[in-house]
Amino acid sequence: MHDAMNDTLHQPATELLIQLTEGRLTSSALVEASLSRIAALNGSLQAFISVDADGARAAAEDCDRKRRSGQPLGALHGLPVAVKDVTDTVGLPTTKGSRLFAHNRPERDELSVARLKAAGVIVLGKTNTPEFAFGAVCTNSLCGPTANPWDRQLSSGGSSGGSAVAVATGMVPLAQGTDFGGSVRTPAAFCGCVGLRPTPGTIAEPYRPRGWSTLSTQGVLARNVRDTALMMSVMQGAHADDPSSFRLSTTAYTQAVANNGGFSTSGAVRVAASVTFDGAYHVSHQIRRVFEQAVAHIEALLGRVEWRHPNVDGGVAAFKTLRAAESWATFGELVNAQEQHLSASFAWNVRQGEGVSASEYLHAENTRTTLYRRFHAFFAQFDLLVLPATSVMPFDNAQDDVWEIDGHACESIIDYLACTFLVSLVGFPTLCLPVPRQPGQLPAGIQLVAKPGNEHLLLQVAMQLEAAGFRHQWPDCVHAIN
Repeated sequence: MHDAMNDTLHQPATELLIQLTEGRLTSSALVEASLSRIAALNGSLQAFISVDADGARAAAEDCDRKRRSGQPLGALHGLPVAVKDVTDTVGLPTTKGSRLFAHNRPERDELSVARLKAAGVIVLGKTNTPEFAFGAVCTNSLCGPTANPWDRQLSSGGSSGGSAVAVATGMVPLAQGTDFGGSVRTPAAFCGCVGLRPTPGTIAEPYRPRGWSTLSTQGVLARNVRDTALMMSVMQGAHADDPSSFRLSTTAYTQAVANNGGFSTSGAVRVAASVTFDGAYHVSHQIRRVFEQAVAHIEALLGRVEWRHPNVDGGVAAFKTLRAAESWATFGELVNAQEQHLSASFAWNVRQGEGVSASEYLHAENTRTTLYRRFHAFFAQFDLLVLPATSVMPFDNAQDDVWEIDGHACESIIDYLACTFLVSLVGFPTLCLPVPRQPGQLPAGIQLVAKPGNEHLLLQVAMQLEAAGFRHQWPDCVHAIN
């Protein structure tokens, strides 16, 4: 690939859109550059399950034609993006990471995809995911595992690992993901990019069977904060058929990152931090050290950080119960009928909910409500809570799951996600940022957590931190093809 095209792929989405608008770049050239990078890296990284090269080229030509004709254009016109392969896309396979859906071609786009297309994006392909997005290890029987671009023996994290790798390596500038218990934040941390899990309901999902359920939501993976805001501005919005959805101003996200975040004075934001919510879960010694260093950086930039946290007693058990019950309600019949064709990990996850009683489920919902109220009371005193984005550093892909953290045994394969799933449980928005690091060090991430609907504050603070070193770096595998 020519150096000029490599330089192009290293530009943020906002800059690419400027170049497209000014005629210094065409969508066709941008798509070709992306396809070349995918060809160079995807064989070893497995970021994409499927790539629609012909469709992307045709869409790019159409984008260029519309731009030349002077037609009104969307906010992301002509920009290639990737979509996680659990999200429905017309004309492209949506395998859900399962052999049972290897030839599934949906008849309609998920609403977020339709909104992206209406804004002019080119869907380049579908990114890798564990089966039905179950698990923080991005592997499946179709084409797993997705490798970490910083060390191909290591995990990319899951379940949006393919999207994180595609973004981190410049295959695409933006990617969609989903997050139930940490599936945007874990891979963002492992791969060194930005991941946003917004307030549930921000991105309407009108086709899901349980519209009142808010444990899972879609999110964004990008290489910088401004691009994250741009993609969210297109994907967000209410829909009459999603009872939990709501609408923010269409400019709420982009305004948040205008003028480099809009503030720079120390002490303007009240910040708290916690490593483990006082022992609610374990983290490795390395994560603890990295996190404490990151908090020191934040304190130097934003002013005093207090080591405080809301009470999360009962939260881990409540999340496990709710996750198990939802999993069984959604996939129990499939597992009973087709277990021999499904991964053992997926079947195990689903069967955890087989014996959950209505009383146990409602007790977990009561606990969830209690924690939600505790978080709200806590955020009357603080604007932001800083947490680790993972409990461990990237681990060997062959390990498959995490059963021990520095000598502490895990009760289940999701225990090491407690630092993220406790935030999912209460439905507060959270953004993962890479921490500053030296050459040769693996990526790690922090979570910034704010009150529901306060994504603008997350983005503003994240831009300040990004400028101070909390930012994406390019993996060696990218430099090797330049």
